[in-house]
Amino acid sequence: MSRQRLIIAITGATGAVYGVRLLEHLRGHAQVETHLLISDAGVLNLHQELDLNRKEVEALAGVVHNVRDVGASIASGSFASAGMIVAPCSMKTLASVAHGLSDNLITRAADVVLKERRRLVLMVRETPFNLAHLRNMTAVTEMGGVIFPPLPGFYHRPASMEQMVDQTLGRVLDLFGITHQLTPEWQGMKAGSN
Repeated sequence: MSRQRLIIAITGATGAVYGVRLLEHLRGHAQVETHLLISDAGVLNLHQELDLNRKEVEALAGVVHNVRDVGASIASGSFASAGMIVAPCSMKTLASVAHGLSDNLITRAADVVLKERRRLVLMVRETPFNLAHLRNMTAVTEMGGVIFPPLPGFYHRPASMEQMVDQTLGRVLDLFGITHQLTPEWQGMKAGSN
């Protein structure tokens, strides 16, 4: 079985932990080859939120691409991939994707994923949303993208922030059919006492 390629982008929204944990989980996955992009604002958030630098995060990826290299392999529909996850996705990146700007390699790769009818998942991070955010999310959804705000589920009773992050990432990986052990499958509500 050949490895599936998965493009992962880290942009300047809060929640850099989602992109890093995703890379950590996929690093040892025999069936997935990761292609990483980090925006300049994403680098700032990696440092601010996790005390990590670009090189440390890039070391987690199979292949690293420069955001300014719009001629990279992932900028073409002939580059076969399972799709792309933007974790986290800033409102600027969302707007660029919604309007087809392709102004850097992150938004170009997202545009390619959409035009090739592959899976695009945007883990949008902002609160509260304004009307422009909501309209951009609608536009991306209408193009076939998946808007996936990283909202934790509490029904599994997470005991740590790491478990909350992993539960969300497990749901994202499910969208790509990638096997994982990040979160248990929902077994239904437990019987309540009266």
